[in-house]
Amino acid sequence: MQLRPSCQWWRGRQVGPKRSGRFPRYSPVAERALLVEFGETINDGIHDKVVQLDTALAAVPFGGFLEAVPAYASILVSFDPTVTDHRSVEIKLAALISAGEGDRRPHGIREVEVCYDGDLAPDLDRLADASGLTPEEVVAAHLSGDYSVFMYGFAPGYAYLAGVPQPIQLPRKEVAVRGVPAGSVLIAGQQCLVTTLSMPTGWWIIGRSPTRVLDDASKEHPFLFDVGDRVRFRRLSRAQYDAVRAP
Repeated sequence: MQLRPSCQWWRGRQVGPKRSGRFPRYSPVAERALLVEFGETINDGIHDKVVQLDTALAAVPFGGFLEAVPAYASILVSFDPTVTDHRSVEIKLAALISAGEGDRRPHGIREVEVCYDGDLAPDLDRLADASGLTPEEVVAAHLSGDYSVFMYGFAPGYAYLAGVPQPIQLPRKEVAVRGVPAGSVLIAGQQCLVTTLSMPTGWWIIGRSPTRVLDDASKEHPFLFDVGDRVRFRRLSRAQYDAVRAP
């Protein structure tokens, strides 16, 4: 899946489409960050490079390093501009990348429960029609996906998963829907998401999950997922979903 320019944003900076095709690419962001891009598509090979650099920075941070924010095909590296500058940071990052520092971190497999029944899946029938499948075939395809967490963004706990099977990959709907409940399971293109807040969305709503992806914002580690984790979905009946959701 090609990342559209409108989707390539980090901290308010949009990545333009007409630049050198050579990777990695280094772009200054304001006076205190550097964006490192490894490609323009969603795939495991490119994201492995993102995670590898993130791991290397955690293990061997340079002077003035503040934070690294991994995304689908890039990583934003923030630094203290009173300690270092863009050019110095670029040299250090290029050295880490060239040396192949930082193996991919070991990650666990996370399970997310989901119910695909009735009013919990308002777009299931429509997505099935558009895909040329039955609703049960859409559910089976979604359950068979090989999902991994590529990035966080947009809202607290919004973990963007890649791995939606090709038969049910559809672009976003033309019109967004307001007031989509927390726990909704959404798909669009290769991407899947479990919402943590009531929010508008133009993605396809195919189910709802009782699994707490964002547990407690006051905790040191409030998110269920880490970037790089594998995710599998487990189907619940409506009775099972209601039982889990009951006080």
